[in-house]
Amino acid sequence: MSELTSNRIRATAGKLGLPHLAEALNQYIQRADEAKMGYLELIDLVLAEELAVRDDRRFRNGLRLSKLPHHKTLEDYDFSFQPDLDPRKVKDLATLSFVEDKANVALLGPPGVGKTHLAVALAVAACRVGYSIYFTSLDDMVRHLKAAEDQGRLMSKLTSYLRPAVLVVDEVGYQPLERAEANLVFQVISKRYEKGSIILTSNKTFSEWGQVFGDEVLATAILDRLLHHCEVVSINGNSYRLKNRLQAIERETDVA
Repeated sequence: MSELTSNRIRATAGKLGLPHLAEALNQYIQRADEAKMGYLELIDLVLAEELAVRDDRRFRNGLRLSKLPHHKTLEDYDFSFQPDLDPRKVKDLATLSFVEDKANVALLGPPGVGKTHLAVALAVAACRVGYSIYFTSLDDMVRHLKAAEDQGRLMSKLTSYLRPAVLVVDEVGYQPLERAEANLVFQVISKRYEKGSIILTSNKTFSEWGQVFGDEVLATAILDRLLHHCEVVSINGNSYRLKNRLQAIERETDVA
C-alpha cells in the first residue's frame, strides 16, 4: 500500500471517528499479511478492535464522571472474612438483572464490613456494560439539594440524581435528618421509583429509619417505594478496617 493511500485512509478514519484505526493501520496491514487474512476477516478484526477501544474509552469516562471514591471490584472483596455473607447472592446481583428491572439494592450492616466496597463494585460492573452511574453520600446529596433549593434551581439539581441508570447512595443513617431534608430525599426516591436503580448502604435497620428521617410517616413512604423492588443484603460480620488496624498493631509489636 502506498504512503499516499495510507495517509488517505488515516484521514478518512479520523473523520469517521475511528482513531484507533488511524493509529494502528500499519499494524493491521502487517497482521493481515502474516495471517493471510481475507478482506472480510480484516474488516471484522478492525471493527471489533475499534469497538473494544471505544467501549474502554466510554467505561473510563463513565468512571471519571461517576464520583466513585475508588474503583474496587468484587474480585477485591474478601468474602472469607464475612462467612455469614453468601457470595452467590452478591454474584447474582453482579449479573445486573436488578438494573435492567430498575430495581434497588440495600446493603445493611455495621461500619467497616465492606458495604461501600460492594456498592462500588456493583456500580463499576454496571458502568462496564454501558449503564450510567453516579455516587454520593446521603449527606452530600442533601447538602447539594438544599443549596440548589435556596438558589431556586432544585429541579435542575434533582436531575443530576435522576439521570443515571444507577445511583449509589452511601452512608444512609450516619447523621439524622431534619424533616425538610428528608423530604428532599423522598423526592429523589419517589422520582426514581421504577425508572432507575438505587444501590444504598446503611448502618441502620429499616425499623430505625423513622429516627434517621425525623418522621415515621415520611420514612414509611420512602421505604414503601424503595423496597417494593429491592434486594436486601445484610452483612453482620467484623470490620475490615479494625482487622487491618489490628494487623498493623501486631506488626508494630513484633518489630518492637
